Amino acid sequence: MKRVLFLEISLLIFSLFINPELFTPKASSKTLDLPKNRIIVKFKPYTSTDVKNSFFQNFGVAKKETLRLSQTYVVNVPEGRVAEFIGKFLKNPIVDYAEEDNIANAVETPNDPLFPNQWGLSKIQSPSSWDISHGLSSVNIAVVDTGVSASHTDLGSKITKAANCTTSSGCVLISSSFDDNGHGSHVAGIASSATNNLAGVSGTAYDTSLISVKVLDSSGSGYYSWVANGIVWAADNGAKVVNLSLGGTSSSTTLYNAINYAWNKGVVIVAAAGNSNSSQRFYPAYYSNSIATAATDQNDNRASFSSYGSWVDVSAPGVSILSTYNNGDYAYLSGTSMATPFVSGLAGLLYGANPAWTNSQVRNKIQSTADTVSGTGTYWAYGRINACKALGGCTQTPTATPTPTPTPVELTPTPTPTNSPTPTLTLTPTPTPALTPPPTPIPWWCVRWPFLCQ
Repeated sequence: MKRVLFLEISLLIFSLFINPELFTPKASSKTLDLPKNRIIVKFKPYTSTDVKNSFFQNFGVAKKETLRLSQTYVVNVPEGRVAEFIGKFLKNPIVDYAEEDNIANAVETPNDPLFPNQWGLSKIQSPSSWDISHGLSSVNIAVVDTGVSASHTDLGSKITKAANCTTSSGCVLISSSFDDNGHGSHVAGIASSATNNLAGVSGTAYDTSLISVKVLDSSGSGYYSWVANGIVWAADNGAKVVNLSLGGTSSSTTLYNAINYAWNKGVVIVAAAGNSNSSQRFYPAYYSNSIATAATDQNDNRASFSSYGSWVDVSAPGVSILSTYNNGDYAYLSGTSMATPFVSGLAGLLYGANPAWTNSQVRNKIQSTADTVSGTGTYWAYGRINACKALGGCTQTPTATPTPTPTPVELTPTPTPTNSPTPTLTLTPTPTPALTPPPTPIPWWCVRWPFLCQ
């Protein structure tokens, strides 16, 4: 990477504003507090309420929640007897399927950055794409996550609707969006932080709106049923894009059905591929109607933690990504969680430029214009996304390595009783001065350090 004098000087000056203290919180143990005693049951069509109530009574189980998917419920059973009850439920002719309500986690790994900058926006050529589209306020990106902080300067004005899906009442519309973890706010800022407001950071599609859908608790974990409810709620409440920077290693018919529900309503679904540094399947990214997203570093190499495989569609920047955080702060985080909202933001830009496009057209454009960086065809099918190319603002340069076309994968998932790992967070220093790159095709260093170009 070339280093020139003005860059070194600007970084030195900017570093004087950085609090040198690093915060490294311990991984939360709250994930362990989520009981492993929940089963999702779906009854066959036209099963009456009386018959379902008799079913619950006969098995001595309590109906915990009613999901937004038709005829689908969560029931509590004694801990340690989930597999036993699933076996019994499946023998009943009125049951369509029964599976454990597994736990999804925010997909994130800690890191220790040196200097604040939004290298990811430059890498995917966002500044050039802004000549064509900033997105539209009528295009809603739903961040299905830990929530989005409405009190943050760069986020509050962007939120048009918010729901909390971590309650026994299902998804409840809330008047003030909140985030008791920080992960969702970080993701939201990458996709659509307020820009040109003389504060903080810029978002990929900064004129789009945000829908906050809380499906993970304060530890960054949540049941699959909460996630499925959140996806369906977002699709029913105006989302054009659903961002899923979360997941688990267990397949789920419920998640599969929710993804397909949203897709069939015209929604683009973008999901994190996972941080296992392996080709292990990660859900819901693995499902064919999700754009499975891996993470790359500043050199366009696969991030050391990123999952990969023939089932992964694209990659995007995911190492040391600066974005919004809780309490009005900013932080660097790494993970496929951070890569995913770059893709969601690009979907928002495409909808802004082409309001009549279908979700298939948006997805195909994202994939077909990706840069064939190292690993394309092995770690992911298409390449690292390029916003400028997708918007038609850059000439596509032929490459020696053709972009492969993966075989679509349609699944009939079966539940497996595995638990997802507990995520950890590493907070990093909050940059005090405001950086607001203007959406004009000026030199990239003016985007990050405008005081150099005044």
